[in-house]
Amino acid sequence: MPSDAVLYQAAALCLTYPDEDFRARLPLLREAAPQLREFVDHAAVTPARELAEHYVRVFDLKNRHSLYLSWWRDGDTRRRGMSLVRFKEVYRAAGLEFTGEELPDFLPAVLEYTARTGDTDLLTEYRAALEQLRSRLTDFGTPYASVLDAVCAALPTARTGVRS
Repeated sequence: MPSDAVLYQAAALCLTYPDEDFRARLPLLREAAPQLREFVDHAAVTPARELAEHYVRVFDLKNRHSLYLSWWRDGDTRRRGMSLVRFKEVYRAAGLEFTGEELPDFLPAVLEYTARTGDTDLLTEYRAALEQLRSRLTDFGTPYASVLDAVCAALPTARTGVRS
């Protein structure tokens, strides 16, 4: 398991709807992933209803902050269907079957896959989408931006195509 596996798993939890299970995990998240303390500390002091309403406002009302990675590249086009199939194939090739209620390109699902397998290829392939989402969350002024800051900082640097 890669050294950033705990961060990726913790970030996946931070980017899902903040239900009671999430709130119960906050002390563990705070200790396990110090890179996420800014967000975790905010979540710990924010009333549950307010945090849930904020999540919906940020992620569920418009695609401007979409957590669906293929949306950033394909939009709502037919191409997106093929991208979603590819996500499922990547999971299956790693011995994992995607059974979530969300689509397979849902960022928390991709982060969990990365944490479990150590394979950062999907995240690096969609790095431009992650950076755009991070930028928009920062501009929006939401604490969720710090979660994307930590994820982007942990990703391997992009390959330049230069041979050593």
